[in-house]
Amino acid sequence: MSEGQPPTAGPRLNTSVAHNARVWNYWIGGKDNYEVDQRVGEHVAGMFPLIRDVARADRDFLGRAVGFLTAERGIRQFLDIGTGLPTVDNTHEIAQRIAPKSRIVYVDNDPIVLVHARSLLTSSPEGVTDYIDADVHDPDAIVRRAAETLDLDRPVAVMMLGILNFVLDTEEARDIVRRIMAAVPSGSYLALTHPTHDAEVGGEGQIPAMEFWNANATPPITARTGAEIASFLEGLEPVEPGLVPCSQWRAESDAAAVPQYGAVAVKP
Repeated sequence: MSEGQPPTAGPRLNTSVAHNARVWNYWIGGKDNYEVDQRVGEHVAGMFPLIRDVARADRDFLGRAVGFLTAERGIRQFLDIGTGLPTVDNTHEIAQRIAPKSRIVYVDNDPIVLVHARSLLTSSPEGVTDYIDADVHDPDAIVRRAAETLDLDRPVAVMMLGILNFVLDTEEARDIVRRIMAAVPSGSYLALTHPTHDAEVGGEGQIPAMEFWNANATPPITARTGAEIASFLEGLEPVEPGLVPCSQWRAESDAAAVPQYGAVAVKP
């Protein structure tokens, strides 16, 4: 293991195959990745140079969405599903900087994320953070365990950034969103990002890159059309500007579009 690489996390951690959380960490300039992640990350970036812009735009969307929900919509509870590896300005840091009493539950099932989960538990004294080792494919377990920390009778912001693209069946992905949002009350929010192959935002280049990814890394991934991604918001009311490239969602300046849609929607 070279300097800056993560420690082992028991038998679940496979360092011979590139993993999304670690490759994503590599793309945004992190150190929690292995040589295999760097090789695959470089190859994908060579096939689809926009991927680093996508990774940064997704991270910036997180900051704007959490800041908006905390400061402008008064949300004090967050359920962050598909947390990924800790980096600068995680959900709890953004929310608790604005509202120190905020409560955040992180959810992931990647063993290397579990190793670093302690970095996600540095709550403000007034607030709470927790970490759940759970799979997005089991939303009932996520809700059940989140209820140990969050008050599900009060509004919750459900963060699903770059996670539904690992649920390959679109109807299953819709069902996961429906079941989680059914467990939170009126006034709760869903924030999501998702890669697209829509040509109007430059997404057609993702198709061969994702084919390479699925043959050489884990977990397998899929892109979807804007219409398919919009269907995850069914029954919710999108906040302006609706479903747009995540780089442009409430951005302060005219940002270039990236092939990754983002949206925030409220449960009526």
